[in-house]
Amino acid sequence: MRNRFNRRRRSQDSGDINITAFMNLMVILVPFLLITAVFSRITILELNLPAAASNALANKPQEFHLEVIVRDDGIEVGDRNGGLVKRLPLKDGAHDYQQLSQLLQQIKARFPDKLDATLLLEPDTDYETVVQTMDSVRSARVVQAGSVVSAELFPEISIGDAPGTRMKVATK
Repeated sequence: MRNRFNRRRRSQDSGDINITAFMNLMVILVPFLLITAVFSRITILELNLPAAASNALANKPQEFHLEVIVRDDGIEVGDRNGGLVKRLPLKDGAHDYQQLSQLLQQIKARFPDKLDATLLLEPDTDYETVVQTMDSVRSARVVQAGSVVSAELFPEISIGDAPGTRMKVATK
C-alpha cells in the first residue's frame, strides 16, 4: 500500500515544468538579437511648392527667382523672369554636378540673401538624379583655411514639373 501511495505522489510532483533551460536561452538570445538589429535612419527633405504668380507680386520690382531645370540632356539654370543663365550639358553621359555647384556659388555671391530655389524636373527623372541635384543646390563643399567645409547655397527648395519648352537666353 505504501508503494502505491509513493507512486501516486511521484506522478503528482512531476507536473512542475522546469523552465531554467528556456530562461537561459532567452538571456542569451535577446541581447544577441538587439545587437544584430538594423536600426534604420530616416532623413526628411523639406520641399515647397512653387509660388503662384499673383497681382501683389506684379507690383514689386522684378526679383531674381532661381530655377534649376533637370532634363535628360543636361541641366538648365536660369531666372524665372530673366531667362536662361547657363545650360550645363551632360559630361561623360552624366549630369555635371561640380559645374552646377560652381555656377550656383557664383549666383549666391551675387545674391547673398537669396535662400530659395525652384527645382523643375522632367517626368521620368530618376530619384538619384533628383537627390544629387538637390544636394548641389542646397550646399557646396568649399575649402576654407585649409579644410573642406559645407557652405549653404539655396536651402529652401521648391519642386515642380519642368516646362516642355526650353528656356531662352537672358538678354541684358
